[in-house]
Amino acid sequence: MPFFYCTTVSPIGVLTIIANDSGLHSIVFPKDERLPGLDHYQHKDDHPLLRQARMQLEQYFTKQRREFDLPLTIHGTEFQRTVWNALTTIPYGRTISYAELAARIGHSRAVRAVGAANGRNPLPIVLPCHRVIGSDGSLTGFAGGLPTKQYLLRLENALPEGAATLELAFPF
Repeated sequence: MPFFYCTTVSPIGVLTIIANDSGLHSIVFPKDERLPGLDHYQHKDDHPLLRQARMQLEQYFTKQRREFDLPLTIHGTEFQRTVWNALTTIPYGRTISYAELAARIGHSRAVRAVGAANGRNPLPIVLPCHRVIGSDGSLTGFAGGLPTKQYLLRLENALPEGAATLELAFPF
């Protein structure tokens, strides 16, 4: 099944959205080294699912949407998919620690594995991995960079008190 992509300008830079006819596959931040070679995908701004994803992201960034309603086509190990599914249970405007996320999926001793799965999340924002923080309230690891994580948490009024203030210049 062929994959299609489009880009959308957001407050955190140009996001690349990839989908096939079955569902949304990935959202890639600017300068993310995981950005696949797009020559394998067809650029298609008018693909219905890509249009829907773009619209829902725009609504999120303007605080008109708190949850996403999109079909997903994601690939990963069973453990990764369990972690990614658990991300959808973290409410808008709330954060949890990696340890709490590990406990939620029944693997309380697998905090590092949960962190690694979180870091491989192919659909950031839609599967809100930015809502997972360090046990001490610190902002840790994020594919879009810590300033982006800070921006998203601030957008949701969920930035932990005392979190370090990061430079929020988005070059685009």
